[in-house]
Amino acid sequence: MSSVIEGATPGFLVWRLSMKWRVAVDRALAPLGLTHAQYALVASLYGMHRDGLRPSQRQLADHTGLEALYVSKLARALETAGLLERTRDPRDPRAVRLALTEQGREVTGRAIEVVQGLMDQLLEPLGGLDGTRTRAFARELTTLLDVPLDMPLVPSTAQDHDKEQP
Repeated sequence: MSSVIEGATPGFLVWRLSMKWRVAVDRALAPLGLTHAQYALVASLYGMHRDGLRPSQRQLADHTGLEALYVSKLARALETAGLLERTRDPRDPRAVRLALTEQGREVTGRAIEVVQGLMDQLLEPLGGLDGTRTRAFARELTTLLDVPLDMPLVPSTAQDHDKEQP
């Protein structure tokens, strides 16, 4: 293990890994004209469309974990690039529905192939995308992602550790 990372907290390691992977995905997708954040949107739309859904910007924000305002900004840029359509929901004029264009589906299909290959490469130390250790790693990450952000944080003190348990 790198001496820079030795003794690092889990939070720092998650941060470093997410930054490393974000940069790798950005570089891999640059020839397709996409950023990692844009990819998160179009790949999610691609999968949702396959499931027969046409999500609103809010639903897509909830699905990707991105802020709604950021999703709106990304969606406008992707619309300008001709990769997606934004339309007002006739049942709720405040909501904007999103769908990939023909060009968007084609670019997204290629992007998914690129990212799948990259993820297999990045996950090779754990056995690749289909590796047992990768599946265990994904379960652990999912456990952490399932922790709500609004749960009360109880500060821990040294005194708490010194108390005897009944």
